[in-house]
Amino acid sequence: MKEKPSSGIKQFLLTLLATTFSIILTFGTSAIIDRRHKAAAKKEMVMMILYDFDKTIEQLENASSAFKKAKRNQQELAFHPEYFDSLRFQFADALKVSQMELSETTENIFSSNIETFNTLGNVNFVHEVSSFYSMRHKYEEDLLVGYKKKVTELRLTESVGEIFEFDFPDYYFMNQLYLNALKNARDLCMKMMKVSEDEMKEFSNQRVVNEDHGEDYGISNEQLIKEMFEEEEILKQAIEKLEQNQ
Repeated sequence: MKEKPSSGIKQFLLTLLATTFSIILTFGTSAIIDRRHKAAAKKEMVMMILYDFDKTIEQLENASSAFKKAKRNQQELAFHPEYFDSLRFQFADALKVSQMELSETTENIFSSNIETFNTLGNVNFVHEVSSFYSMRHKYEEDLLVGYKKKVTELRLTESVGEIFEFDFPDYYFMNQLYLNALKNARDLCMKMMKVSEDEMKEFSNQRVVNEDHGEDYGISNEQLIKEMFEEEEILKQAIEKLEQNQ
């Protein structure tokens, strides 16, 4: 007849089993938590990058709208230069494009931290993100730099001749080319990382609530530029009068 294990051995085996189970449970739980943390960090990083894409696209969409309006008014002036006084204030949005600044904060985090690549863990996605940012820099070089320089050198609303110095059809065309390319890159990245439009909308809404957009004074760009020219004209007349009396 087989001897039963002594109570001491039985207790040792139970303790060993409990210890082994505890170790497995501890390491298993830690691994699960670690995977969840990595997944959450990856999701947050992906959403931040895509949100940055959307902000850039929004800026280019605004520029496209401004250039389209400017080229339409420019065409109108080509046939009716006598409309200058009423139309020159309609170029305010086009002037505003010259103040456009594309934030590079998220791009710098993406490109300067090696941990970013480890966290994302998707070579194709990293490649597409890099392509998006490369296109954005090219847009600045091909369009924004030259446009800003021209706005600085000329007074867009000073005369019909100065307005005709701006090739708004070309600005609009170039802006649309880059806008479409950036949209395609953004949509491809969303498909790669399985991010839905609803998720992006929710993330964007959370960001908007947390961001400070300053005060809205309810004054249109057209009204601002109209007031500026009216006030400058008053000053100009006052200076001329003063010089005549000296």
